[in-house]
Amino acid sequence: MSLLSPHNHDSLSFGSLETVNMELDKEFDALPFGVDYGRLQNGLVYYVKCNPKPRKRASLALAVKVGSVLEEEDERGVAHIVEHLAFSATKRYTNHAIVKFLESIGAEFGPCQNAETSFDETVYKLLIPIDKPELLSEAIQVLAEFSSEIRLSKDDLEKERGAVMEEYRDNRNADGRILDAYWTLMMEGSKYADRLPIGLENVIKTVSPQTLKQFYQKWYHLSNMAVIAVGDFSDTKSVIELIKTNFGHKYSALEPPPIPHFKVPSHEDPRFLYFVEPEASGSAVMISYKMQADEMKTVKDYREMLVKSMFCMALNRRLFRISRRKDPPYFSCSIDSYVLVHDLKAYIMTSSCKEKGTLEALESMLIEIARVRLHGFSEREISIVRALQMSSIESAYLERDQMESSSLRYDYTEHFTSNKPIIGIEYEAQLQKSILPDILASEVSKFAEKLWTSCSCFILIVEPQAFAVIDDMKNIVIKINKLENKGSISPWDDEHIPEEIVNSKPNKGDIVEQREHANIGASELTLSNGMRVCYKCTDFFNDQVLFAGFSYGGLSELPESKYFSSSMGSTIAEEIGIFGHRPSVLMDMLAGKRVDVDIDISNYTRTFYGDCSPIYLETAFQLVYQLFTTKVTPDDEVIKRVMQVKEESILALERDPYTSFSSRAREINHGNSYFFRNFGINDLQKVNPLKACEYFNTCFKDPSTFTVVIIGKTDPTVAVPLILKYLGGIEKPPLPILHFNSDYVKGLPYKYPKSTTREVVYSPMIEAQCMVRICFPIELKNGTMEEIHYTGFLTKLLETKLLQLLRFKHGQIYSTSVSESIDGDLPCLTGDICGDIQIDFSCDPKISLKLVDLALNEILRLREEGPSDQDVETILEIEQRAHENGLQENYYWLKQILCSYQSRIYSGDIGTSFKILDEGRSKVRKTLSPLTMQLALQRIMPRRNQHTVVILMPRASWFKRIKSLSQWTRQGIDMKILGAIAGFTVLALSLRRYSKQS
Repeated sequence: MSLLSPHNHDSLSFGSLETVNMELDKEFDALPFGVDYGRLQNGLVYYVKCNPKPRKRASLALAVKVGSVLEEEDERGVAHIVEHLAFSATKRYTNHAIVKFLESIGAEFGPCQNAETSFDETVYKLLIPIDKPELLSEAIQVLAEFSSEIRLSKDDLEKERGAVMEEYRDNRNADGRILDAYWTLMMEGSKYADRLPIGLENVIKTVSPQTLKQFYQKWYHLSNMAVIAVGDFSDTKSVIELIKTNFGHKYSALEPPPIPHFKVPSHEDPRFLYFVEPEASGSAVMISYKMQADEMKTVKDYREMLVKSMFCMALNRRLFRISRRKDPPYFSCSIDSYVLVHDLKAYIMTSSCKEKGTLEALESMLIEIARVRLHGFSEREISIVRALQMSSIESAYLERDQMESSSLRYDYTEHFTSNKPIIGIEYEAQLQKSILPDILASEVSKFAEKLWTSCSCFILIVEPQAFAVIDDMKNIVIKINKLENKGSISPWDDEHIPEEIVNSKPNKGDIVEQREHANIGASELTLSNGMRVCYKCTDFFNDQVLFAGFSYGGLSELPESKYFSSSMGSTIAEEIGIFGHRPSVLMDMLAGKRVDVDIDISNYTRTFYGDCSPIYLETAFQLVYQLFTTKVTPDDEVIKRVMQVKEESILALERDPYTSFSSRAREINHGNSYFFRNFGINDLQKVNPLKACEYFNTCFKDPSTFTVVIIGKTDPTVAVPLILKYLGGIEKPPLPILHFNSDYVKGLPYKYPKSTTREVVYSPMIEAQCMVRICFPIELKNGTMEEIHYTGFLTKLLETKLLQLLRFKHGQIYSTSVSESIDGDLPCLTGDICGDIQIDFSCDPKISLKLVDLALNEILRLREEGPSDQDVETILEIEQRAHENGLQENYYWLKQILCSYQSRIYSGDIGTSFKILDEGRSKVRKTLSPLTMQLALQRIMPRRNQHTVVILMPRASWFKRIKSLSQWTRQGIDMKILGAIAGFTVLALSLRRYSKQS
């Protein structure tokens, strides 16, 4: 259900929001609420809405009711290829001019950002700045080109085949194979079963331009399309006129064929699949129940949707508790609903478990559903999920004016493609406030009757190696059915939940010093226990407060003898309970409270961080107080489970073909210290749980070493007393604990390569995958902030140029990433700074050496010739637009203030530090030119013959390997280039990502 509303409403709080009379048969309006909606004479639908977040931005889309299910057998993959080619060339824009336009205005182009093709629709998306009137006009013109003017020429197709093939190859890993098998059997008997959007390899490689044109001309009709425009417009009328101007004159030459509807048959007998996947990231079980997607036409339908949602929440809380028991049947388990295709959804229950533990996990999962059918949920359980649901709608209501334009664009797209009603957030909040109190436990429990194995059920087990057969799965289903028929499944045994989070009342602290920093709008307090707290009040979101507290001194301080135990300390402690209560108990104590607190112990710092509603700021600070006052003691049951999970994750890494590649790349580029090695089984045997807990208990004990930053919708008259009570109430120990001066934090033992190294890592894999990593050591003399900013701009320049070269010119990769690492992000660095710039891309193994040559040649060219004026303008625009968006986000301000504290220039005044950093950015932006970028490239990467190349290749026969090595010599970098180079978890089943290709 879409949470949309107009902006001109009163400022009622959720508590004072009136309930409504419950007329269950009342129908919702078919027209979307709060948006200008209409249809042109040629059939095109439009949605236009003014929305101020983010400022001076617009989120646009062209939604087309055309997806892969409409393809014929020889067209499998064509819908996705057409989407790709839309950005290559149209009648008006050629040679990727659309991509260049987007980048020139700071609207980045990349995977999953600009378009996606699914079974039933294709959606083109643009997020653009509109501070110049012509930008919106041109962006709508681009959408109009997509609707009818995609060129689809032979040359365009040949250039794009490689990129599409690389996207196809990316899906041919363990998860992709598992999901292929799952989808085919799940949708058996329907055309959807063999119409995955990515298509067939043979079609991608051989399809003709004529076939693409036939598909495009047959299905791309304006009557199947909608234009969505949501943004910070001055008015909607002018935007509608732009749509009419660009689309109104377009008419189809032929009458469009009706969009066919493809049924997915139901089945009474459960389907089973036992899938052996040697590269699987773990052992897993999935139970799916297909059913018709919810119709949302009346208040009664809405009420039923809430009941189903509460069922999932209540069952998930039970499943979480089971995963925390002694010798649990699984490590994690949850249930959720997913819309698979039009008119079809599934409730999917997934679990991850130990190897050879899948049958036990399956049995436990089926028992829990049967337990609900037999005994139901308790009223207490339903009161908890009712509070969770009420809290969720309250948050949405409070932020009804602060929704992102891209979220609203998505909701309008769903209205067009799936007929999902849009009723307005005020009315929806009133509905939930009226309905939720009347939903009983018996009503929620009754939904389990729809989850019999005879209700279109499909059961999948994934194991790295076979140890059972499908008959074993069938026997478990029979066993549970018999137990349920006999009533031999006992009721759920709930546990006692304490009322108070804080175990002992804190003694309120005092403010020793208070400073105001007008340039960042922040106040800074020094408390009597030595803790420093900086808070900034914002109005970006009405229901968001972010906070983070850090102290120097992390894992880098540890010798090898203590490292392995200590590095497991936080994992063990979190499972025992770092806030004074077991996780399963704390889950219920926090039910309905919008608060989350977590911790991180990294190489150089110890950090607690979180977010909450302003209403629950006290709860958040109570958790922080508990963190500092709780002594974690080892628990044998917890330790056994944690070690088992860790062992399974290690084994999963060893099965992953990429592990040997990433390990070798780290060793070549950073050295072979224990800090850089993967955690192995031998290392796990070195872990002493008692020592792990002892180390953790020292990490969050001394408040005088911590600096806390708080950003969000806070009222100082409320927040400061809570800060003094809970943060100031943390007692300072008599002797300092882990008290590190930032200037003397121990750096990791990085050993950057001193010469050129190239190596191929051969790894056994079921289907050929190839990954290339090119690394360049860098040096920043005196480590000035300007040099760090230059490094960031260089990174963006290299990424942009390599994407242009390898994807748009040669068409051989799908995407590339370029990132910089500066001494592992060591805080408060002094003197010269070292680090590296890393380039990653995947490709066809047969051409990997050629692409390495092309990439290195391009970097050489940039070093010798410099970038163009357009290149510099593009990266400046991208950086500026990202900066403008960040200024409207609490996360951005939290990060910037933390960076100001941790910067090498910080000398006690956070306002001055922030100012210097901001001025450094502005200074670099003003001086950025082709010449200064060229000089920065030569200066930051000074060693002309220093770089590393590591390539992951599928393991082949010894003869082929020798042949590939000789090919490296023939196709490798020539001597001129060598002399001139500038030295440079658990199976994730995401049906949404799987069913869409971008």
